Amino acid sequence: MNSSLKQLMKSLLAPAFPGGIITFLIFYFDYFQFELVEQFLLFAAFVIVPLVILLLNYDDKNKHQQMVYTAMKWLQYPAALLTLTSIMSSKMWGFASTAIPGVLSLGWLLFTLLLGIYGLNTIMISRGKATEIAIGAGLVYFFIGGIWFTLYQYQLNLFQANPATHALSSLHFHFSSAIVPIFIGALGRIMTKKSWYPWVVAIDIIGPILIAIGMIFSKPVEYIGVTLFACNIVVYTAYLFAYLRKNSLDKKATFFLGLSCLAFYTVVVISIFYPLLRNMYTLTILDFIPIYGSLHAFGFVLCGVIGWVYMVDSLRKNALSTDS
Repeated sequence: MNSSLKQLMKSLLAPAFPGGIITFLIFYFDYFQFELVEQFLLFAAFVIVPLVILLLNYDDKNKHQQMVYTAMKWLQYPAALLTLTSIMSSKMWGFASTAIPGVLSLGWLLFTLLLGIYGLNTIMISRGKATEIAIGAGLVYFFIGGIWFTLYQYQLNLFQANPATHALSSLHFHFSSAIVPIFIGALGRIMTKKSWYPWVVAIDIIGPILIAIGMIFSKPVEYIGVTLFACNIVVYTAYLFAYLRKNSLDKKATFFLGLSCLAFYTVVVISIFYPLLRNMYTLTILDFIPIYGSLHAFGFVLCGVIGWVYMVDSLRKNALSTDS
């Protein structure tokens, strides 16, 4: 086995490499006739979730938590493959009008249930620590995203929401709703505690719920949720950017977390200038959705998760060297 292959296998990001290859094929080959929202959902299942699992801590003395963590590590990839099979059965194999896509989607639903159980367990043993509550809430939101995905694959109508809304809700909970609380919780582990931090966590937990309710029942509620959630991300990125500038940290962590912040700021700038660009180049919101989605998923989320994985590894190494 050559040295480059050995280094690849030893990489912190190794759990996401097989899924990364599959995701690349899904995005760039016309053989996979998927909607953009489905492509991003598969990206979350194959790449984002295994990286998030690397961020989690568990108590060696808590056998229940350790068991669930082990199950998540082993079942993530099979569950992601079932998710891919579910979408392929509805989009490519002619089973869209049957229950087969929905049945296959239950694999991802059960896996996200494990994430939710782990999240609830994290909250219960957190002893009121806002950092762990934020991370636990993010994991619970993955489960809610799994519910929406299953509703989408069964093509069910719920309240006033149609399957297209279910797909967008699932995407919302797999990315922003789940990821931002985990990011804010990870930040809370390294920052000097501020009196405003618990309020950021509270708003970050409430915001996604308001957005989800608003998407189905009330646009004003959705706007309030989006505004609160966006303000929270501004606080997170501003504090993190300042922290990275002032502290000497792992270079890889600093690089990827910096890219994550810049990706978010780019989205903000494009949003501000969207009306001008629309008039100058006769563009519609549909032209901007792939740009927003790519910057958010590949920039803010992916770079952020990679950065925090390297940060957690660096902190663990420092703790071990201190103890020795």
